[in-house]
Amino acid sequence: MLNQFSRTQLLLGADNMEKLAASRVAIFGIGGVGGYVVEALVRSGVGAIDLIDDDKVCLTNLNRQLIATRKTVGKYKVDVMEDRVREINPNCQVIKHKCFYLPETADQFDFTQYAYVIDCVDTVTAKIDIIMQAKKAGVPVISCMGAGNKLDPSKFEVADIYRTEMDPLAKVMRHEMKKRHVKKLKVVYSKEKPTRPLEDMSISCRTHCICPPGTEHKCTDRRDIPGSNAFVPPVAGLILAGEVIRDLTGVKPAK
Repeated sequence: MLNQFSRTQLLLGADNMEKLAASRVAIFGIGGVGGYVVEALVRSGVGAIDLIDDDKVCLTNLNRQLIATRKTVGKYKVDVMEDRVREINPNCQVIKHKCFYLPETADQFDFTQYAYVIDCVDTVTAKIDIIMQAKKAGVPVISCMGAGNKLDPSKFEVADIYRTEMDPLAKVMRHEMKKRHVKKLKVVYSKEKPTRPLEDMSISCRTHCICPPGTEHKCTDRRDIPGSNAFVPPVAGLILAGEVIRDLTGVKPAK
């Protein structure tokens, strides 16, 4: 019977569409990368999605984040993303977690319930724990390295963490994974040398913070505030989603 996933089924087959519908996938971080991951998974027929983020849509998100519009500024990202999911596929189950994932909040999650874990956060401590929790639960995990300060979306690659180069975040993660005896980790990373953002205090969040009152994790807390754009983070997100769909179904591109 014709349905909203018919075009996808022509490539993946009915059995694999059933696999996707029965899968529960967790996305940690619903920002410039994570928002596009969620969108692609839902449009591909994944049946249950966990959205993990404590952030609200900010004016500075409008340049790149899928859920950021003038109407959504100030709203929780997981709430806005849930509304979007419902508009695309009302049958998709959405489980929201309005929290900033850290080892201290790990007990709020049962990783064994997930068919796949996707790390789209940019805090090293959180990334490490998400990966280790997934590994402990025996659940597939994929991690996104740095998407900020990049200008060439064609430089993204899928690789094992130990085969990455150039990316500063990947360098840190290689070291941390080796310390923890992690033998392999699938990541999406860019070989592009990061561009150093301009030091322009007239548009800096450090001097013109517009985070809503009560915001727990402000961008002013960062050591560096990266530059970003509309065309690099989405590509990273779509590559991540593609890897997850192919891993869940076992369907690979024709050679």
